[in-house]
Amino acid sequence: MIETDKELIKNIVMKGKRLDKRAFDEYRKIAIESGVISSAEGSARVRIGDTEVVAGVKMDIGEPYPDSKDAGVLTVNAEFLPLASEEFESGPPREDSIELARVVDRAIRESKCIDFKKLCIEEGKKVWMVFVDISVIDHDGNLIDAAGLASVQALASARMPKLIKNKDSYEVDYENRSKEKLPMSGIPVSTTFVKIGGQIMADPLLSEELAMDARLTVGTFDSNGKIRFCSMQKGGNGGFTEDEIAAILDMAEEKGEELRKLIKKG
Repeated sequence: MIETDKELIKNIVMKGKRLDKRAFDEYRKIAIESGVISSAEGSARVRIGDTEVVAGVKMDIGEPYPDSKDAGVLTVNAEFLPLASEEFESGPPREDSIELARVVDRAIRESKCIDFKKLCIEEGKKVWMVFVDISVIDHDGNLIDAAGLASVQALASARMPKLIKNKDSYEVDYENRSKEKLPMSGIPVSTTFVKIGGQIMADPLLSEELAMDARLTVGTFDSNGKIRFCSMQKGGNGGFTEDEIAAILDMAEEKGEELRKLIKKG
């Protein structure tokens, strides 16, 4: 984005407005659809405005990590398809795709919404491995929230494949999925806010992200009827004051609950 475009957006914000006429704390229209990939154990498509993300869950068996021999494994990957934006090109993973996967992974992992110990098949030998693959289909800002919603919905809708135990080995029967769901409790969601010219805004457009001074993504989780914070990720070169962070945390609680209701419906 050229400097004149950034200044134009900042001038609009300073007048108390946004490019798409939303309120500063307002999200765009969100649509969540489950079961969009028939070959996956679980999948979901999420649209936030013109941003579109698809997440698929695949499961396999493998060896546990040495420091957690009785727990399953979670791996999150993100791919930016070239058709999603003219900025994306084929080739090695981009730095922002790696960041996207890490932020989504952290919110899920730190919320402890998945009981990984229940994914242990044989301690120290075999565990379930859960792979979440995120594909960015269309990018118009706030990929983190869209990818987080898609990933959690895909995990929540997943059905575990059947496990066949042979004499000395295990085999996964992908043709016959069980009715068993992943051992999940609670719903972690990420809510993203940017700062432009001293103004805090939720659910940024791509143009707003390009003009931002700083970004803060807050992960929240519902635990026994109480909301707690489970992750936080800052982006951009600018910073936030203590008062701004306090305001963002308040908005994250409110907006996070709105997003959780959408997942429960989806």
